[in-house]
Amino acid sequence: MSSAVKKTGVKKVVLAYSGGLDTSAIIPWLKETYDDCEIVAFCADVGQGEEELIGLHEKAIASGASECHIVDLKEEFVADYIYPTIATGAIYEGTYLLGTSMARPIIAKAQVEVARKVGADAVCHGCTGKGNDQVRFEGCFAALAPDLKVIAPWREWEMRSREDLLAYLAARDIKTSASATKIYSRDANAWHISHEGGELEDPWNEPSKGVWTLTVAPEDAPNEPEYVSLAIKNGRVTHVNDEALSPYAALMKLNDIAGKHGVGRIDITENRLVGMKSRGCYETPGGTVMFAGLRAIEELVLDKTSRTWREQIAGQMSHLVYDGRWFTPLCKSLIAASESLAESVNGDVVIKLYKGQATPVKKRSPNSLYSESFATFGEDDVYDQKHAEGFIRLYSLASRIRALNSK
Repeated sequence: MSSAVKKTGVKKVVLAYSGGLDTSAIIPWLKETYDDCEIVAFCADVGQGEEELIGLHEKAIASGASECHIVDLKEEFVADYIYPTIATGAIYEGTYLLGTSMARPIIAKAQVEVARKVGADAVCHGCTGKGNDQVRFEGCFAALAPDLKVIAPWREWEMRSREDLLAYLAARDIKTSASATKIYSRDANAWHISHEGGELEDPWNEPSKGVWTLTVAPEDAPNEPEYVSLAIKNGRVTHVNDEALSPYAALMKLNDIAGKHGVGRIDITENRLVGMKSRGCYETPGGTVMFAGLRAIEELVLDKTSRTWREQIAGQMSHLVYDGRWFTPLCKSLIAASESLAESVNGDVVIKLYKGQATPVKKRSPNSLYSESFATFGEDDVYDQKHAEGFIRLYSLASRIRALNSK
């Protein structure tokens, strides 16, 4: 590569850097590919774990970067991206809680901010040409900084496998913690961790215990249930077990509690935006509990038509977030609609955690539309059942007229 004619036109590029195998190879590749190009490494701390950040700055510099910016986005990620999304009820294809998808817009936004700060004329990511993330990142770049050039090495270089990357780094004496035996591709943040590759590429294989990292196997979870209480205001969790917590702290506490009970595991084969199907295992322990709590309070406070509208918002939002269209007018509109509905989603809920399940068992709200005096099967003085006859005749009037006309 170094003997080839180098490309020009890029003087400074900000690379979304994780220190993993792909981005470790990208830094020297950029230097070898672009003439007189300065590489600035950027890492977003979205709660992937402190162990992932240890030595990252030194590693980036040793690989050839001139700077390394590690930006703490944890609280903003949960408060401004996760909470608004789960308030809509968005679940992709009925199962996936959008953990990777929700993180991409805030990472892309911060990457653009670093690019502006250092005067870069390009941004770079390590996403493959087969996946969703390339669309998510570049869609955000287009919305926020259409003037910046986007470099996607996996669509340009000749390397095609993990083994190719390892050989490339070895030839340049660049150290990496990756190896050919680390078979899983993982992506972690405060909300979840995803697992792909290895035996998971065959959907006939049951995931081994080595796949899972955040949760215990449900069959190995405690034999006694644990109860956790949530206080919810305007569709957001404010307290866990009566303790006032920031959005990020609340999520971390629930991750710890729910993970011990095997809550939040899914194994799905999803439709990627680029057209192919992929199989992945996801762990979202705290998020699963939050979702259960929000939906429980919604059951009390949203009337039939409001809940139907919220479900329609959820369906649209799930595809919008998955497809990387966060910075769009539609996203802004859907969030505004869900926040309007969430104004009444206030209350307390107790959730039972047991052997992989998170089940709301108690719920109350000052805005509850549930009335025991109306709903009771016992004798009451507030509901005249004779009134139902007229309602049913009017409700079924169209069917009645249609039947009469067919005679």
